[in-house]
Amino acid sequence: MQQNQLEKMKNDKGFIAALDQSGGSTPKALAAYGIPEDTYQGEEEMFDLVHEMRTRIITSPSFNSDQIIGAILFEQTMDREIEGKYTADYLAEEKGIVPFLKVDKGLAEEADGVQLMKPIDNLQETLDRANERHIFGTKMRSVIKEDNREGIKKVVDQQFEIGKQIIEAGLVPIIEPEVDINSPSKEDCEDILKAEILEHLNQLNSDQLVMLKLTIPTKNNLYRELIDHPNVVRVVALSGGYSTNDANAKLKDNKGLIASFSRALSQDLNANQSQEEFDTALKKAVDSIYEASIS
Repeated sequence: MQQNQLEKMKNDKGFIAALDQSGGSTPKALAAYGIPEDTYQGEEEMFDLVHEMRTRIITSPSFNSDQIIGAILFEQTMDREIEGKYTADYLAEEKGIVPFLKVDKGLAEEADGVQLMKPIDNLQETLDRANERHIFGTKMRSVIKEDNREGIKKVVDQQFEIGKQIIEAGLVPIIEPEVDINSPSKEDCEDILKAEILEHLNQLNSDQLVMLKLTIPTKNNLYRELIDHPNVVRVVALSGGYSTNDANAKLKDNKGLIASFSRALSQDLNANQSQEEFDTALKKAVDSIYEASIS
């Protein structure tokens, strides 16, 4: 990993932009952007369009390192170019923003009140390519729906097992065990999750560093101990279905937690906007998320 990028992730003010919608979520992302599914044919055209959308976001002057310290990419985005450079190189060299890669392959069926990750085929090959493309870290998502201790333990065990393989490859894993915001036992889930994460963190060697991406907790500052842990580079928050205003308000009540929002960043952007309208709408979103992240 690059030391200057590590220092930026540890210390700089700002948030991480989540630009990692993959196959299943791409049609919804394009529809929200004003490109309905019946206007394109096949996956190739779909991914061309979503790369155009992401390129427009990333190249906008409103997308800058004064407020955005990192960006999470989909695998295809990593392998594509922006203005003649691979996306991660463009982010790092032109924008001063640290690039991450989504590596999970989606969720398995629910069991024990959770959804584990599906097997990540060819993970080592992906990590090798990530290094070639100058990626700093990775992200992988599981989901917790019930306060089932056995299920939550399985989620955290799987995340850290794969996380250690990612660390061995020289990358920093973002471990993301999302707690469903609609869970009737959300607060209890979060208490169990915190304990399981701490157990794993305390078993890491001093040079094994991770990041955490967690649902904004019901109890304010619940994750302060995780934020301050020496093996944790940063703890970031997902919006998880909260409205932008609600997510920002809840984030402000959790000191040291910064945003890693997706929908909140792009919800007011549209393919039919002029460049000025697009940049203005993006700046408004960036400003609001940044303010919540530094409060």
